[in-house]
Formats: sequence, structure tokens, C-alpha cells
Amino acid sequence: MANLKEIRNRISSVSSTMQITSAMKMESAAKLKKAQDAITAMRPYANKLTELLQTLSATLEGDSGSKFAEQRDVNKVLVVSITSNKGLCGAFNSNIIKQSTNLVENVYKGKQVDFVTIGKKGNDILSKTNSIVSNESAVFENLTFDSVAAIAEKLMELFLEGEYDKIELVYNKFKNAASQDLMTEQFLPIVPIENESNVQLDYIFEPSKIEIIEELIPKSLKTQLYKAVRDSFASEHGARMTAMHKATDNATELRDQLKLTYNKARQAAITNEILEIVGGAEALNN
Repeated sequence: MANLKEIRNRISSVSSTMQITSAMKMESAAKLKKAQDAITAMRPYANKLTELLQTLSATLEGDSGSKFAEQRDVNKVLVVSITSNKGLCGAFNSNIIKQSTNLVENVYKGKQVDFVTIGKKGNDILSKTNSIVSNESAVFENLTFDSVAAIAEKLMELFLEGEYDKIELVYNKFKNAASQDLMTEQFLPIVPIENESNVQLDYIFEPSKIEIIEELIPKSLKTQLYKAVRDSFASEHGARMTAMHKATDNATELRDQLKLTYNKARQAAITNEILEIVGGAEALNN
């Protein structure tokens, strides 16, 4: 059995860890509220904008379709992997890295797959075995629509120039504080709406339908990427809050066990001392 000093040191160490994890939990909980409000507020707008764009695009025929909807033979793929800049958030980052690796090794096996990384954790791992076009991790230092829109513009330019035939987003979609949905979402080309035959529009367009679509597409794509980053940001704080909550509970349980062990060891030491005193007294009497 460990001596009393060693047990006291372990209790002190575990208590310090518990204070740190508890503080990180409260910090993430405060940040989660703001991040959750932001993504909840923008989802209806982003979803409606995407729906409108897909519906309008479905009514265009032949060469009148948008250049952003051009379907090509997929030989070169760009994957936008969205992780976090910090760790201690459970499987949040590892799930994204595993899915990104799966795209390379299975889904697009034999094709050229490059990465744009948003988040230092993903960049640190993926850069060891994959080609990184750019690392946009600094966006989390000032997460605004304009900062993400600049990244979206780069992606659109790469697609239009024919550098890549397909661009995918891999991120965690915020569900609630305790869980996230792993998403692989096509960014470009624009995904056509299903059941195009059912699309009926009885609108008068001013200016023309094509001009409206060409104006909406860049805005819609910027919004789509911003929503993905916002989803990931809220998911990160939810995952970290949950992970730190579990870590605090585990540290509390371990501290209580160590205190129990310490008390038992202390009682055993006191009992031994009493026995030694009694034994010595008996020896003197004899």
C-alpha cells in the first residue's frame, strides 16, 4: 500500500485537475449558449436560400444552367475538413479526421484528393499524409460571415478554373450539447433538387431568372460554408462541455476513492502505533 505522503500528493493532483476541468466546462457552457443561438438563428435563412436556389436551378434547361452546377467526371476532389483549434473535446476532431481519411482511402480511391483545413487539430494530422491546399484555421480567431465568405470565394474560384471537379465539406452538425451529427456535404457543384418534374413556378422574374440565379449562387454558397463553420463551432463547445463534465465527474470519483484509501491507511498506521505502545508497556511491566 502506498504511504500517506504519496496518497496526499495524488489527492492534491486530482483535486487540481478537477478544478481545471470544472472551469473549462463552465467556460464552454458560456460559449455554447452564444454559438447555439447563432446557428439556430441562421439555419432557417440558410436552408430557405438553398431550397430557393435549387428550385430555380431545376427549371433551367441545357446550357442556360449555372456554371456552378456543371457536372464533370470526378478526377480531382477538394475536401474542406472543419475541426477545432483546441483539443479536450472528446471524439469531436477524431471523427472528422477519420471521415476525411475514409474519403481518400475508400470513396475517392485512385483519384486526386486535396484538403483545405479549417482548424489546427485537423491540419496537424491530415498534413502528415495528405496534400493541404491551404490552412484557414485563423478564421476561428474572428469568426464572422466576411471571414468565411473569403474562404468560400477561394473555393468557388478553384472550381470555376477547373482545378477541382468536386468540393466536399466534412464537419460536425450541431444537434444538442451532448451530441453532433457527422456530415459530408457536397459544396460544388450545386446539388440539383430531387423530383425536378414536380417543380412548378408561376412567377414573373425581374430581372431574368438566370441573372437572379447567378446573383444568388455566390451568396448561397458563402452562407452554406458559414453555416457549416458555425455548426462546427457550436458542436465543438458542446463536445468540450460534455467531455469536461465527464472528466470532472471521474476526477471527483477518483478523489473520493483516494480519500477513503488515505483514511484507511491512516487508521491502520494509528492502530499499529497503539499496538506498538501497548506492546512496549507490557514488556516493561514484565
